[in-house]
Amino acid sequence: MELLLQPQQGGESLMGTIRIAVLPIAKVFTICFMGFLMASKYVNILPANGRKLLDGLVFSLLLPCLMFSQLGQAITFEKLLQWWFIPVNVVIATISGSIIGLIVATIVRPPYPYFKFTIIQIGIGNIGNVPLVLIAALCRDKENPFGDYEKCSRDGNAYISFGQWVGAIVVYTYVFHMLAPPREGTFDVEDGNIHIKTPNKDSHPMGSSTEKVPLLTTAGPSASTEEKSKSFFKFLYEKLKLKQIIQPPIIASILAIIIGCVPVLRRQIFTSDAPFYFFTDSCLILGDAMIPCILLALGGNLVNGPGTGSAKLGLKTTAAIIFGRLLLVPPTGLSIVMLADKLGFLPTDDKMFRFVLLLQHTMPTSVLSGAVANLRGCGKEAASILFWVHIFAVFSMAGWITLYLNILF
Repeated sequence: MELLLQPQQGGESLMGTIRIAVLPIAKVFTICFMGFLMASKYVNILPANGRKLLDGLVFSLLLPCLMFSQLGQAITFEKLLQWWFIPVNVVIATISGSIIGLIVATIVRPPYPYFKFTIIQIGIGNIGNVPLVLIAALCRDKENPFGDYEKCSRDGNAYISFGQWVGAIVVYTYVFHMLAPPREGTFDVEDGNIHIKTPNKDSHPMGSSTEKVPLLTTAGPSASTEEKSKSFFKFLYEKLKLKQIIQPPIIASILAIIIGCVPVLRRQIFTSDAPFYFFTDSCLILGDAMIPCILLALGGNLVNGPGTGSAKLGLKTTAAIIFGRLLLVPPTGLSIVMLADKLGFLPTDDKMFRFVLLLQHTMPTSVLSGAVANLRGCGKEAASILFWVHIFAVFSMAGWITLYLNILF
């Protein structure tokens, strides 16, 4: 008891640090449980259609408003140069997490065709929604070590928002490619009964499917230059998945960065005496509703349990993904952030900056990668992993946050 109550570095006892770390998780769990209760068959106020609408509202309006207002108020051109390591850290986290996922998948040998799926579920963490929720819950505590609520919340949300655009690009390029269906064209295959399609020699070389005809060759030799240019840009647009990358939160982040870095525009919108500050203030009000809405929706989505995806993956693969994502990736991230700090890549005396970098390596599997998995035909399996990882993340995040606060303070 003396060890637990004795003040550590930063003047906070170990018990106090544990309390500060656990309380945000407890708040998140409480609101998620309310969503779970509202979606249960006994209450049924938040059915599946209602949760879908709530998810759409959060993604299309509330989250962009939060990111625009918080990031825009915090960022300047000088800070943009100081924060360069945040997007770099997202890329490094993807690479290191994928390497760990590759090692785990090689050892565990998941059932066919879920080898790359296992790598992605371990390698891609949630760098947006869950960290925003944790920062909001942590900053509300008057005894939090990061200072007053407004500064703590503004800086934390700005750092998280600044890294989200990179995360979206990673998800809709790298993850989209990795989760491509197997040769059979579907993830619904069984071991020992795998039917591989072979081309028919008597059939036309290009087959009956028009999808096999390359887009760029549709225009014949007599086609005009304008038609060829249109075909090329259409091909480029589809290949780069620009429609998926350019989403409302990403647009909000880019606008906030541009306006915040241009002093003339910043004085018109983001300062408290600006003529258009009413727009920023309106976004702040809407952004405050994002946290409870997304937690209610997340809790409601857990009401149906892991579903049929668990049976396809098996207990061994599911446990390996949980272990790899929640217990192997965070210490690797801690080493990366500490090395970057030693090399002088991080702003001096900014504890929140380091804390956000550590959170990027600690979060459960990305919900956005689950949406991509649904597009690629393995949505049920991804939903199962998201269910179990978020359940166990309640305990793992409390432990890692306790360690991070002890290291930082």
